[in-house]
Amino acid sequence: MQYDNDAKQMKYQVLKSVAKYSFEGTLEEHINEIPYDIIPGPLPTYRCCIYREREIIRERISSARGELLPGQPERGIVGVLPAACEGCPISRFTVTDNCQRCLAKKCQAACPFGAISITGKGAYIDPSKCKECGRCAAACPYNAISDTMRPCMRACPVGAISKDDFNRAQIDYGKCISCAACVAGCPFGAITDRSNIVAVIDALRRKEKVVATFAPAIEGQFGDANVGMLKAAIRKLGFTDVVEVALGADATAWHEAQELKEAVQNKLKMTTSCCPAFVEMIEKHFPKLIPNISHTGSPMTLIARYIREADPEAKVVFIGPCVAKKLEIQRVEDSADFVLTFEELAAMFDAMGIRPTDPAENEQDGSKAAKGFAQSGGVAASVSEVLDEEGFDLPYSCVKCNGAKECKKFLMIMNAGKMPEDILEGMACEGGCVAGPGGIETLQKLLRARAKLVAAADKRGIAENIQQLHDFSKINMTVHRRP
Repeated sequence: MQYDNDAKQMKYQVLKSVAKYSFEGTLEEHINEIPYDIIPGPLPTYRCCIYREREIIRERISSARGELLPGQPERGIVGVLPAACEGCPISRFTVTDNCQRCLAKKCQAACPFGAISITGKGAYIDPSKCKECGRCAAACPYNAISDTMRPCMRACPVGAISKDDFNRAQIDYGKCISCAACVAGCPFGAITDRSNIVAVIDALRRKEKVVATFAPAIEGQFGDANVGMLKAAIRKLGFTDVVEVALGADATAWHEAQELKEAVQNKLKMTTSCCPAFVEMIEKHFPKLIPNISHTGSPMTLIARYIREADPEAKVVFIGPCVAKKLEIQRVEDSADFVLTFEELAAMFDAMGIRPTDPAENEQDGSKAAKGFAQSGGVAASVSEVLDEEGFDLPYSCVKCNGAKECKKFLMIMNAGKMPEDILEGMACEGGCVAGPGGIETLQKLLRARAKLVAAADKRGIAENIQQLHDFSKINMTVHRRP
C-alpha cells in the first residue's frame, strides 16, 4: 500500500511492521528495531532530527499495540502523539495587507485584552496578549484580519480540541465523540487512534474461533475486490469465518422501521442509531434528545449477536472505516469484541503477502439496500424500503444529515422542538461511512469501483433476508448502552 500522504504512510508502515512481527510471534523481540527499520538515518526525512522521528515511531507503536498515550483515558480512542505535535506555532489572527489604517480603529476598540496597536503600517496584533476571541476580525470593516485556525481544531465538530501550555493539541474527552476528524485533519499525523491489531492477531495465533465481519463500506476500498474475494482473503489471515455486516444492516433497518411506525403513529420524533459518533454527539451535547435515539442495535452489534447465537464461543471482529466503532464496543453490551479499520486490515494483508483481488467465488449476505448503509441517506432508504414492503400507508418524512456539522445543526433544531420531520438520519462523516477516517482509498476512486460492485448484488428483500434466507427471530435487536 502506497499513500501520497506521508503522515498516513508512516502510520501504515508502523501497522504493517507490528502486524508482521505479531503474526510471527516475535513482536517483543523486534519492537526496538522497528523505529530504525522505518527511519534508518543518518539524515532526517520529515522532522528536525532522526531522534524525534524515531520517538514518533515509538509512540505510534504503543498506540498500535493498544496502549494509552499520555493524557489518554482508558476509554479514549483517539489520542495525541506528544513527539509528533508541533504545537502549530501560528498566530490564529493576523493583519493582512488589506488593512487601510482607518480612523475608526474598530479592531482596537473591539479587543478586550489590549492586544492590538496601531502602527504606521496599520494594525498589529501582539500574539502574547491575543486570546483568539475573534472580536477584532468580526469588527474590521475591510475583512483585513485573517483567521487561521489549527487544522485539528477546525476539523473537530464539537470543539473538543484546545491547546496545552506548550501549544500542543489536547483533547477534552468529555466533549470528544471519537469521530476521528482530527486524525484525518492533522497534517502532521499527530493525532491517532488506538489499535486492536495485536489483540486480534494474538487470538488468531492461538487458533481461537474468531469470526470477521466487514462493513458495507468495504466494497471499492480494495479496488475491484468483490465480497467473495474479500472473504477469501480474510480467511487466509486465519479467521474461522467471514460475514457481511450488510446482513446486520438488514436487521437494523427492519427493527428501526418498526420503531418509526410507532413514532409516526404517536407523533414522536426519533433519530437513527447506526453512527456511534452521532450517538455520542447526542449524549454529550444534546442530552435532552437521548430518549429520541432509536433503540435499535447498530448493524455491527446485531451481526455480532447473530454470529454468537450460532456459536456462543466465537469472538467477533468488526472491520470498517469507522474509528468511533472502537468506542461503541465499549459502550454497547453484547456487541463485537474487537474493531479493526480498513487501514489495519490492509496492513495485515500486506504483512502476510495476501492479495484481496485474487479470484474467488462471489458471495452475498446482505441485501442490495443494506449495502447502501455505507453512504449518506442509505439508512433512511433501507427503512423506507421496509415500510414499502409492509405497506405502511401513513405519511412520514426524514432529514438526512450528511456530516457532523449538519448533524449538529439539525440536532439544535430538534432540541428546540422545531424539526418538522419524523426521523433524523445522522452520519458524522461527509458522504457517509465510505468517507470514514479509517479508509484506504480516495473517495473518487472508491465510488467508481463501488458502483460496479454494488450493481452486481441480487435484489433480495430486507424482510425476506432476515426472516427466510436467515433467521433473526431469536436475536435481541434492541440496544443497551453503558454509561
